[in-house]
Order: sequence, then structure tokens, then C-alpha cells
Amino acid sequence: MKQNKYDESTFFNEYSRMPRSTGGLEAAGEWPELRRMIPDLKDKSVLDLGCGYGWHCRYAEEQGATYVLGIDISAKMLERARALTDHQHIEYRRAAIEDLSVSDESFEVVISSLAIHYIEDFKQLCHKVHQILTPDGHFVFSVEHPMFTALAAQDFYYDTEGTKLHWPVDNYHLEGIREADFLGHTVMKYHRTVSTYVNELLSAGFQLTRLSELKPTPEMLRSSPAYEEELRRPMFMLISAVKKQ
Repeated sequence: MKQNKYDESTFFNEYSRMPRSTGGLEAAGEWPELRRMIPDLKDKSVLDLGCGYGWHCRYAEEQGATYVLGIDISAKMLERARALTDHQHIEYRRAAIEDLSVSDESFEVVISSLAIHYIEDFKQLCHKVHQILTPDGHFVFSVEHPMFTALAAQDFYYDTEGTKLHWPVDNYHLEGIREADFLGHTVMKYHRTVSTYVNELLSAGFQLTRLSELKPTPEMLRSSPAYEEELRRPMFMLISAVKKQ
């Protein structure tokens, strides 16, 4: 199923008010760690899967990438991306990630931020990205952590006074679709285990170079008390891998 919630006006308006929508990469808590996992982009061709507002595309161009392609299923997202972009080496294209059609070995770096947990067939995506990448090309992406996606509720367990007692995990090994609440709307996400993410990458011919469960740094904790919740359960998982023949 190819979901396009972002072209629904009410949902898009809610998303547009999120800090990461108004503040860009610096407002995204996972960005410092993801940035460290992205290789040197100078003179590279870069593909961004689920580019949204184009923040990562513009970052890649600013780092010296010679060509950047951002794809997204949402016309509203791409409209905002183009309005924010004044870079001659960036192209935006409307397409679902599952329908991506580009030449084999045409990109040296593929990145994706919080989009792949909306994709049903991760195995197929891994093989497609492997074909797209040049030898020794990099695949770097972030997803919602499987501990976060296991239960559709995606929330703490509370006592009668509203105190957050613990983060419940159930049906962890029952992979598949979850109907979750995001910004007051029902969205469809796909839960898969950590081992599935890792093993599908390995089976497709990738070599893992780093896996992060985004433990908050002291700087993050000082910047916002809300990050203390991330010490109780991981919300994001970040992976970097290299294509091997």
C-alpha cells in the first residue's frame, strides 16, 4: 500500500507546524547522529528517498554534491521543497519510493529520513537501492525503532494519575502493518524487527558500518527535558551500510 497522508490538507497543516518542519535539520533530534553517519558528499551524486521539504537535499548540495535527486509521493511536500530550494544541482521528482525508476549504479549515496517504516517490502527496497548504488556506495537511513513500532499505540503505560510507568512492548516478532496515531490522524506504518532490518541489508549485499539507537547525549538532555524519555526507550534507529559486490 502506498500511503500519501501529506497531501491531505489537515494533516499537512499539522505537520507544517512541527518543530522539524519550521526549524529544519537543527530541530530534528536525530540529525547530529545521522549527519555523522553520512559520508563525505563532495562531488557525489545523492538520492533522498522520501525527501519531504528537501532539508537533506539542500544539505547534500551545500556539502558539494554534484547532483541531488529528492523523491516524494506528496505533491504538497514537493511544492514546499521547491519553494525553499535555490540550488542548481537539486532535482525534485514526484514518485512513491516503491515506484522509483533510475539507472543502475547511478548514485553514490542514498539517504532516507523517517520514511522507510511506511514501506511494506523492505527486502525489495534493499535490493533496489543496492542496484542503484555504485560499488562502495553508501545507504544511510533512519526509521522509527522497532521497540517504538511494535504496538500501534506507540505510547507509555500510565497509572491512574497519569504518571508514565513504562513503555510496553508486545507482538514484537509479529511483523506487519500497524495503524498508529500521528498528529491526531491514523497512519499506516510497517513494523519489522531489528534483525529483519539488519539481515535484509546483509542479504542484499550490504556491509553494515554503523547502527545507532540514538541514546540522548548530555547536550540533548540539557537542551530539552523531553529527551529524558529517550533514555527509557529508543524512538529512532539509524543505520549506515556500504554496497559490496
